[in-house]
Amino acid sequence: MKRIVYIALFYCGCLLTPSCVGDLDQFPHTETTSENIYNSIESYYQVLAKIYTAMVTTGQEQNGSEDLSSNKGFDYMRCYFNLQEVGTDEVAYTWLSGETLTDISNLSWDATDVWVSDMYYRIYYNIALCNEFLRHTTDDAIAAFSGEEQATLRTYRAETRFLRALFYYHALDFFHNIPFVTENDPVGSYIPPRYTARQIFEFIESELTAITGTEAEGGLLNRDECPYGRASQGAAYALLARMYLNAETYIGETRYTECVTACNRVIEQGYTLEQDYAKLFNADNDKRTNEIIFTLPVDATTTVSWGASTYVVCAAVPTSMAQNSVGVASGWGSMRMRGAASAQFGNDPRGMFITEGQTQEVTDMTDESEGYVVTKWSNVTDAGETASNTAQSGVNTDYPLFRLADVYLMYAEATARGGQGGSMDQAYQYVNALRNRVGAEEIPNWEAMTNDGCIFFLAERLRELYWEGTRRTDLIRFNRFTTNTYLWEWKGGTQAGTGVDDRYNIYPIPSTELTANPNLYNENY
Repeated sequence: MKRIVYIALFYCGCLLTPSCVGDLDQFPHTETTSENIYNSIESYYQVLAKIYTAMVTTGQEQNGSEDLSSNKGFDYMRCYFNLQEVGTDEVAYTWLSGETLTDISNLSWDATDVWVSDMYYRIYYNIALCNEFLRHTTDDAIAAFSGEEQATLRTYRAETRFLRALFYYHALDFFHNIPFVTENDPVGSYIPPRYTARQIFEFIESELTAITGTEAEGGLLNRDECPYGRASQGAAYALLARMYLNAETYIGETRYTECVTACNRVIEQGYTLEQDYAKLFNADNDKRTNEIIFTLPVDATTTVSWGASTYVVCAAVPTSMAQNSVGVASGWGSMRMRGAASAQFGNDPRGMFITEGQTQEVTDMTDESEGYVVTKWSNVTDAGETASNTAQSGVNTDYPLFRLADVYLMYAEATARGGQGGSMDQAYQYVNALRNRVGAEEIPNWEAMTNDGCIFFLAERLRELYWEGTRRTDLIRFNRFTTNTYLWEWKGGTQAGTGVDDRYNIYPIPSTELTANPNLYNENY
């Protein structure tokens, strides 16, 4: 069963409570946790489950007991998807005003934006959960347990360090220069220092290296040993690869050789491509552990979420469609794809769209008939059955964060950009392996991938990874997010599209946080 870690959440109770639940003008931290929580392996496991599920749920119950009082009240991954996708060419959003997404869509937000604020506090709430767990897994803290139990707890500790590194990476990618706090800092009224993007980059790098290195006692498990839904060594290497690929954005230096090395480490774990692309995003995608490296389980019974994959599946279905091929009881009618993006698919079968009755170009964002309908994500099993009643409990489709296909593309792009440790022949084979599995036309030669600053990879990543939460980061890496170099409908708030100030490559730290922490400031807002 795919719900191994997450079922434990429901026996966990409210183990960790943020002091700032009702007051977002404070830096999130956790109150001192009662010592009787950490008195058995089972209780540690339950807290670990809480940290994992904090990415896909809002709290202990779907309609109550929220971890944070926030502006929109949605989970981590719904915030993440909106900040990574809604402002790009991949999403045309219908209910911009009602969902307060107009400024995100138009690339015109400021430090008071509600989605930016919610993402920021979700990230730091999750970091606080990690820090609290790490305070209780030091050698001294676990000394009373047996040797075997200590080994298990050290593995839990390594997973928590990975999750904290992932949260810090998201903070780095969105905000760059950010507050930094670890388990070694005081709990309570402590005001964290401002760390530069380079300092955060180096911290993440050191953490991921430590929990995957051969010298690490109780480091992350390898792929074959790691239970479903938990972080393995492959996940850590995939996160390193993504950070290295975008290093120039963060620290002004390229790290393509390091990216190739990290990709090779993932590939050495023995992952293989799933031959049916669509099955990576259906309700049985927990069976795709051959390709999916790290995923967030979502379940209509045990891990209900109105964000994460439920959001992506249901929001793509027009309100005019009743029960349908993607297993949604009633569509939300929120999202389609803008024409500038869908036009780049041509005859590529990865473009899983409903085009009948839809225009490709979007002239009116509020018109559900404009922009192709995306059917890539579904709530349908391999047998073609609807997995759950989405009107009552969301989908049964898990949310993949890292896939082998992404690693292949990172390897190829980093090699094409001069990274050492790989070969262009291998890069060529990896890219064509992705195209061959769906029957798309092969790339004729590897030189075709290196023209015009390797721009080929921006389009290829669109075709392979659309609606998986990478588009904004990719566009920024290619200097296409804010500039006039590439335009799409309603970029910058005009139908024809326009460039915007390059400050929008970085989200601002919320104004409430600037008030609470005098160490912080936004450079361009």
